Amino acid sequence: MEAVITLSWRGNRFGNLLMIVLGTAIYAFGIHFFIMPNALMEGGVTGISILLYYTFGWQLSYVTLLINIPLFLLGWKLLTRRDMILTIFGTVSLSFFLYVMEKMLRMGWIVPFATEDDLILAALYAGVTAGIGLGIVFRYGGTTGGSDIIARLINRWKGISIGQFYLFFDAAVIGMSLFYISMERVLYTLVVVFITAKIIDVIQQGEYASRAFTIITNHTEEIANLIMKELDRGVTIIPAKGAFTGDAKEVLYCVVYRHETRLLVNLVRRVDPRAFMIVNEVQDVLGEGFKSD
Repeated sequence: MEAVITLSWRGNRFGNLLMIVLGTAIYAFGIHFFIMPNALMEGGVTGISILLYYTFGWQLSYVTLLINIPLFLLGWKLLTRRDMILTIFGTVSLSFFLYVMEKMLRMGWIVPFATEDDLILAALYAGVTAGIGLGIVFRYGGTTGGSDIIARLINRWKGISIGQFYLFFDAAVIGMSLFYISMERVLYTLVVVFITAKIIDVIQQGEYASRAFTIITNHTEEIANLIMKELDRGVTIIPAKGAFTGDAKEVLYCVVYRHETRLLVNLVRRVDPRAFMIVNEVQDVLGEGFKSD
């Protein structure tokens, strides 16, 4: 979650935003067409909104936006301006399409897939649509707010990895749903979460795992400063020597989450289109900004 189409944020802002809109529309469709009609759940802030709908009947589109507003205020001074803009855009876009789907359902323009006889089919398609929608959003640099902001803040304050936080947070939200939906529906929800994660992994090439970059360039200082400023990741500069030319060089080494892979590639290409990059899968990362133990 690398056959990746490289899109520069600065050069293709409209294209990135358009893809985030498409992703949130697909995700909203999956929620209203497959998840809620079958009393299934989701993780994160969206899951909390669905839980409040099941409990009090509160409109999902409004609740999703209202829950995120204080999180926007919390993250505004701590996250980068670009991250916050994309997070706010993705969240508002999701709330808008949830509202549109609610209207279309009330007007009878959409007939949701509700079943009691084949819940596994509903769970599979819920996972596929949610995974495609979120995968597109993540791939083009967006988020749907909520837990993403909390995850980044806790990662910065406590060093707990984003992947660990998502696992804990989603488990807590789904666990709370046991008070309002049956154990059977919760188990089917786990199928939804599993399929969603796998589809995101295919599209995004691994949202929570890590990759190590070895970058050979003549612009080491400039690229290193941009990585530290825009991605908030540490960089190691390693002295090296070209075997063929005998010239002294400097090599950059940096580890990022997989969902940051495209951002780092674009950042390097922005400074040096001829930079030589080696990307390795990383089994585990311990240290500041990743897992603490």
